[in-house]
Amino acid sequence: MEQMALKAVGLNKSFGTKEVLKNLDLTIEPGRIYGLIGRNGAGKTTLLALLTAQLAADGGQITCGGEPVWENPAALSQLCFSREFSGAPNSVAAGLKVKDYFRIASIYYKNWDDAYAHRLAQRFGLEENKRINKLSKGMLSMVTIVVALASRAPITLLDEPVAGLDVVARELFYKLLLEDYAETGRTFVVSTHIIEEAAAVFEEVIILDEGRILEKAPTEELVAQFHLISGREDEVDAAAAGLTVLGTERMGRHKAVTVRCGENELARAVRGRDVDVTALNLQKVFVALCGHGEVQDG
Repeated sequence: MEQMALKAVGLNKSFGTKEVLKNLDLTIEPGRIYGLIGRNGAGKTTLLALLTAQLAADGGQITCGGEPVWENPAALSQLCFSREFSGAPNSVAAGLKVKDYFRIASIYYKNWDDAYAHRLAQRFGLEENKRINKLSKGMLSMVTIVVALASRAPITLLDEPVAGLDVVARELFYKLLLEDYAETGRTFVVSTHIIEEAAAVFEEVIILDEGRILEKAPTEELVAQFHLISGREDEVDAAAAGLTVLGTERMGRHKAVTVRCGENELARAVRGRDVDVTALNLQKVFVALCGHGEVQDG
């Protein structure tokens, strides 16, 4: 499968007086699975829509394989943007049967794999003779997932693909995603609010905060930089002195701080101190970076 990078340079987008994306630079390298995470309103859906020319940028440039994406069928043919499908009764697709919706998708996506689409529908238990407007929220999500995977688009972007799915269906989606990735080496960008169950799938994570890229890094490397140091307040303060502290929680004389540092720096800081050190998962790292200093339990 052809490999190419999707790149945004100096990207700006506003809606009215609200500046949603602010001079954003981003390169999606080929052959990787990215996780795109951010708080509500951070600009995730807007970014995905801009990258796939569903929206026009106010400033900046977006290219795929070095070619502009906007109004460029050759570049757009490399992309698939899968977003939550409302199935609104007035929409054109609402009255279509699922199988007819797939048939339209097969015309739009030049790499469409029809046999794969039907296999996926079977694995999800999706009835292809049902009309779109008769599907549950979970089934609508399955339709968008099938189209995204069966599109075989070299670069496939999925916005909240597991919305409405139960835990079994979500696990199936991630299994299918990894199977397809192993087979094709396609590039995937997955935006989700359900961070921890998807973390193991993400090779790299992009954290979007208030319209800017806060972090873009291999997931394991990023997570390894964050720890929770806890213990008696004076011991924790001594251990954390000189480290980057991102969050603090106090309970009487007990204190816990979230720190960001390298392993060697952490080892030196806690040596000889009566403190506990706990590694953070991706969800807690996200909270530490975007949660205004709050450290969540659980």
